[in-house]
Amino acid sequence: MLPLILAFLIGSVAGSRTLIAPAAVSWAAYGGWLDLSGSWLFFLGHPVSPWVFTAMAVGELVVDKLPTTPSRKLPFPFVSRIAGGAIAGAAIGANAGFWIGGLVAGGIGAVVGTLAGYALRMRMAAVFGRDRPAALVEDVVALVAAALIVTAA
Repeated sequence: MLPLILAFLIGSVAGSRTLIAPAAVSWAAYGGWLDLSGSWLFFLGHPVSPWVFTAMAVGELVVDKLPTTPSRKLPFPFVSRIAGGAIAGAAIGANAGFWIGGLVAGGIGAVVGTLAGYALRMRMAAVFGRDRPAALVEDVVALVAAALIVTAA
């Protein structure tokens, strides 16, 4: 049951920041914390993968702060978050022997994380009087949560 909870949680991180979740599980697989060697997700543990995912995640962190960045609730960003959460959740599930459950839990977590993260960010932005501090808080929470989740997996 714990791996499904962790898969849901890493999915919710993807709902907040699409690429932080795959980057975190990729580093965990590369570091040997997640054993994905016998699954279709083996590519996450390749020595190049964590660097590629990290570069894309950093790019996402920068682009998220731009005023022209579309809402996460639009179809493409929303589906991208679900895909990132599902893949990250599948990796955590695969480590425990059931990637399908992890895939589903990660996808559901991404939906919840997208909607709840949006609502929370809008509230924080209202409190701060602007969006950037709220976005930075969301970045930090996503990074810390991802690290804690893959460590627990």
